[in-house]
Amino acid sequence: MFGYACDETPELMPMPIIFAHRLTRRLAEVRKKKILDFLRPDGKSQVTIQYVNGKPTRVDSVVIAAQHSDRVAYDTLKEAIIQEVIWKIIPENLRDKKTKYYVNTTAGLWWEAPRAIAA
Repeated sequence: MFGYACDETPELMPMPIIFAHRLTRRLAEVRKKKILDFLRPDGKSQVTIQYVNGKPTRVDSVVIAAQHSDRVAYDTLKEAIIQEVIWKIIPENLRDKKTKYYVNTTAGLWWEAPRAIAA
């Protein structure tokens, strides 16, 4: 276990964990409000920030894994999550053409979590 306070965010927490938490909350929100009606309850996120002289300067990459219906095409899923989840949370001034988006890169995640992880 580790932890520390910093001034990167109003919450006094490191920016990567704050964005990861916000992304997973947004995944739940778009699922519950049926904005992305193909999403299911399980989701995970990771955010990598590039720092220069100890200050966050840009988002290098965003990883999202989201359980979903087997009836949605991968391209539809990826584009929807980028637009409705990632771009709603990660500020535009921290995104650039080099920012990488990894959405369900290991395979489809339509089984419940224990079975999907074991597969």
